[in-house]
Amino acid sequence: MPETLWAVVAARMTSTRLPGKSMASLAGAPSLAHIIRRLKRSRFLDGVVVATTERSTDHPIRACAEEEGVRVFSGSEDDVLGRTVMAAQSVEADIIVQVTGDCPLIDPAVVDRTVAAYLQERPDYACNRMPEAYPNGLDVEVFATAILAEVAALTEDPVDREHVSLYIYERPDRYRLLNVPAPAEHFWPDLRLTLDTPEDYQLIAAIYEALYPTNPHFGLTETLTWLRANPMWLEVNKHIEQKSVHG
Repeated sequence: MPETLWAVVAARMTSTRLPGKSMASLAGAPSLAHIIRRLKRSRFLDGVVVATTERSTDHPIRACAEEEGVRVFSGSEDDVLGRTVMAAQSVEADIIVQVTGDCPLIDPAVVDRTVAAYLQERPDYACNRMPEAYPNGLDVEVFATAILAEVAALTEDPVDREHVSLYIYERPDRYRLLNVPAPAEHFWPDLRLTLDTPEDYQLIAAIYEALYPTNPHFGLTETLTWLRANPMWLEVNKHIEQKSVHG
């Protein structure tokens, strides 16, 4: 049996800085729908599964996943690690491509670049952010479901349980890590293209409004070209600080 690769997208409605962000409208569709549609254009993925919680407030996320024709798994709100493992196991995924639910500008070409490197080099963990190189919001992580299941059995630390792959990439002595650097034209590590605050939404909504009507498949190259031509938009969320993993 060939290996199966599934994107697992963790999403919930109870974000502290921007509640309901998964359903935030971008060019007439929820942010989560755009993430799913973009991931469907990957050359490598066998499918997409949305990993949400069992809370009734996350029903819109389950409904959106179903409307977009992808699988959905409901699990623990706080144990994102366990939820991700079980979501991957529910679709019998051999390899997890982890994309967070706050990345409505995720580029399938960037996803495929990371996946291709993983398949060629076969590390325990591959990503495109060690060190940061792409804009924040283009993060991709790839690892075997079996390795994440091993991690889930090894740690009960609440920080590890909240941040799915933290245990892996903080232990380079135990796991073989691979970084897939951004090409020069995509190198912009201090640019926020993640959806976590009202200011982020203002910027991303402007990008969608400008680019989506004429090119629904616009990618990172088109996004960066537009931002360089409209630099006033860079000020909108420039002051926002990314939340630290360790608080």
